Amino acid sequence: MPRIRKGAARRQAHKRVMKLVSGYRSSAGHLYRAAKEAAVRAGVYARAGRRLRKRDFRSLWITRLTAACQQRGIMYSRLVNGLKKANIILNRKMLSEIAIADPAAFDAIVAAAKPAKT
Repeated sequence: MPRIRKGAARRQAHKRVMKLVSGYRSSAGHLYRAAKEAAVRAGVYARAGRRLRKRDFRSLWITRLTAACQQRGIMYSRLVNGLKKANIILNRKMLSEIAIADPAAFDAIVAAAKPAKT
């Protein structure tokens, strides 16, 4: 009797990998061995990308806040320091959203942070 080597389980594993890489170009999307390597590499890039996205968004918020602060005659670093000293706990995302959506409220936040910075 011949020895069976995984049979259906192997086919399912191959199909799972090939489904992951459907749409990839060249051998990475057609040949199993190259597809398996491409899938692993894609997973690594995806994980790194999730970390980079957080970094990118924080950078965007800080850029927006810097521009809003310049319009009001205060430096971004002084604003953040003043907010910390005034015990105003707002993260950069919320501050940038306030600066865009409600400039009057942002003016009030800046006014509260100015005396606290000294």
